[in-house]
Amino acid sequence: MSVHHDNELAKRVVGSVILAALLGLPSLGKTQTVAVSNGQSIAFLGDSITQQGAGGPGGYCCLVIGGLESVGVKAKMIPAGISGHTSNDMLKRLGGDVLQKRPAWMTLSCGVNDVWRGAGGVALEAYKTNITAIVAAAQAQGIRVMILTATMINEDPAGANNQKLAAYNDFLRTLAVEKKCLLADLNADMQKVVAEGRAKGQKGNLLTIDGVHMNGAGNRMMALGVLRAFGLGDKELQKVREHWMDIPGPCNRPRRNGGEGGIRTPGTSLPGTAV
Repeated sequence: MSVHHDNELAKRVVGSVILAALLGLPSLGKTQTVAVSNGQSIAFLGDSITQQGAGGPGGYCCLVIGGLESVGVKAKMIPAGISGHTSNDMLKRLGGDVLQKRPAWMTLSCGVNDVWRGAGGVALEAYKTNITAIVAAAQAQGIRVMILTATMINEDPAGANNQKLAAYNDFLRTLAVEKKCLLADLNADMQKVVAEGRAKGQKGNLLTIDGVHMNGAGNRMMALGVLRAFGLGDKELQKVREHWMDIPGPCNRPRRNGGEGGIRTPGTSLPGTAV
């Protein structure tokens, strides 16, 4: 490698670090930065997968907050997951549960109930309208958005619900590009883990307790996908994994009605067929 090339590379590295500092983005070394800054809050909007994810230190929302802290970013969690909710419900409560709390970031996890509930769910075109409105309302308030693709409905990619869900997730991927949102493609991550497990002869649920709600491995899968979308690389994610070995970790959150406490410990099932 030439001296000239080395000098140019050094200039780019230094320049990216300076730019990160000017934008308030913590540097993760070389040219990589994390999108979340110290002191910022993240609203996690979703259904019971997200409700559980904020209900204890092993839930994916708590793991995201702890993972960010392990790389030097102290963020605050705003839990906004409610069991059984569809895009209809999330749009209705967006103002009170997210917008009025003025987070810097919102993650949006929605689609499982829209499909899983069948005739009682939300058809694709109505879902598109709802999700587009949620993203637009958040962005109009200056809230940056990360879209999470909907995770599998039973760990069988060939199942009818997963085949139907594919169109919903395709829309989310397209919308993320159009609206310049970050994207955590958790459905693709989950499909990969399940496919690899089946190839090794593993049977039963690998990432969920009931085909939908995440077990410990599923919560970690989701958290890693979110953290990767926030800009953490392989080196930082390894540090995060080591940090998670000390769970229970530094994740305290208020109840939805005030005070301290949890909604539900991850790994416990919910009644009914809605998440």
